[in-house]
Amino acid sequence: MVFPEQVHFISNPSADLKGKIILFEEILFCSDILKNELSTYNVNLSTQLNCTMLSPEDCKQSLYTIDIIQEIYTKPSLIKKEQARFHIKIFLLGLIESVHGLHPILHMETADKPVYVRFKKLLNQHYKQERTVQYYAGKLAVTAKKLNAVTKKHCGETAIQAIHNRILIEIKRQLLFSDLTHKEIAFDLGFNSPSALNKFVKAKLKETPTELQQELAQKYIG
Repeated sequence: MVFPEQVHFISNPSADLKGKIILFEEILFCSDILKNELSTYNVNLSTQLNCTMLSPEDCKQSLYTIDIIQEIYTKPSLIKKEQARFHIKIFLLGLIESVHGLHPILHMETADKPVYVRFKKLLNQHYKQERTVQYYAGKLAVTAKKLNAVTKKHCGETAIQAIHNRILIEIKRQLLFSDLTHKEIAFDLGFNSPSALNKFVKAKLKETPTELQQELAQKYIG
């Protein structure tokens, strides 16, 4: 399973490695299915499922579910996308089950991985209010330099880039999945005005929120 910020995990696969790679785009990964519907399971899928060995039976069932999802998205409609959500949830529940000891999880832990995981957890909790590297470094009891080194190692970006990207992901999610106006999104995400939101998106993506919203709708809704 290749979750957001984990593409480096497949850069050097062993010669005898066989299986299927499933890539989750972050805008969908942060959707309501994971944020709300499956939150009660208290499982960090992105750090625990980057490489999972399934039994032959579970693998067969997973591939069958994936085929159904792919077929739905060849000609998506509002009703079909709800059907896809149902199948995605089934698929993710199967992966969550593998975390609970039914199947071995591969990949070695590193000494500083807990710092990275805690940073990401803190970031998800506070990114709307706290946007400085110093804040998160202080909460983690490490220096800003150390936090930057850890994030660079695990996701290939500095801590401030991770903070900005998390904000961008939420902007994209709300533009695509919510009915909020740009003004409402701006204030929800801690910007002091819609123009501040516009300036942030323009600086990072070279397009306005309106242009971004149209691009996302074309890509994911069709």
